[in-house]
Order: sequence, then structure tokens, then C-alpha cells
Amino acid sequence: MPALHRSFQIILLLSTTLLLPLSSSAASRDPATHFFQESFGDLTEELEIAREGGKKGIVIFFEMDDCPFCHRMKREVLNQPEVQDYYRKHFRVISIDIEGDVELTNFKGKQTTQKAFSEKENRVRATPVIAFFDLSGNQIARFTGATRDAGEFLLLGHFVAEGHYRESNFNRFKRQQKNR
Repeated sequence: MPALHRSFQIILLLSTTLLLPLSSSAASRDPATHFFQESFGDLTEELEIAREGGKKGIVIFFEMDDCPFCHRMKREVLNQPEVQDYYRKHFRVISIDIEGDVELTNFKGKQTTQKAFSEKENRVRATPVIAFFDLSGNQIARFTGATRDAGEFLLLGHFVAEGHYRESNFNRFKRQQKNR
């Protein structure tokens, strides 16, 4: 009988382990509808919407179609409800394709393209880049590359929303938070 009991425990453990990824993915939500917000490409209007909504600023996720790190961020970080809720509470969140020819109006009201805005105005050449802009359209923080996980991405949001970017850089802030 103990061998049967042991076999049952192993089967139960294996089935739980196999179902765990399914349960965590069931809790995730599509970042296209729950993280990014619809934009008509007028960043001056986005600033107004952010001000009216009591946001701290605008987050732009600079990406491109063939970027594996962008896809990983969407699949593992930006799909997490806690991340989505936090960022939407504090920021207006927009995605920009750095190779895009779609026209947009920059923060100064000038017509440009997504590609020109990315490359010429923000020096984005590698993706992803997560750039934070204040309510006047000034870049106040920037993170290049994919974050390690959802926790680090949330910490990045806290770093900006709580104003820590004024006194420190993100790496120093992370170390301080670890030591608490």
C-alpha cells in the first residue's frame, strides 16, 4: 500500500507541476487591450489626456516587429494584471514602432513619423526602450532593453511615479530597495 500511496503522490505532484503554467497564463491579460492605450498619434493630445486623468506622465514603449525582447516583454511582463493596473493608474501608456512610417504629432506639435520620432528625437535604435515623459513632454527616465521580470518592471514604474528619478538612477534605486 505505501508504494501505491507514493505513486499517487508523484502523479499528483507531476500533474500540479504541469498545470501550473496553465493557471498562471490564465491569469494574464492581452497587453494590446489591457496595457497599451489607444492613441491617434497626437502626443500633445496624449499629454492633455494624461493631465485630465491625473497621471504622472506618459510611458512610450518603443518597439519593432522583429524584436524578440519586445515579444518576451509582452508575453511575460506586460500581460500581468498587476503591471497593467499599476501602469494605467499612473501613466498614459503608448506603443511606438521605431520602423513605422505612420505619421504622428510630437510633444511640440510638429508632424513627424514614428520612425523619425524614435530615431531623431529620442535616439532609439535598439528595442525595447521604455521612455517616461512628464506632463510637459520632457523625457524624465529611460530604460533600454527588457526588464528581468514583472517585479523589476513594476519597480521601474514606482521609481518614476514616486519621483525617485530626481535623486537617483534606477540601478541605485533597485539596490536600495533590495537592501530594505
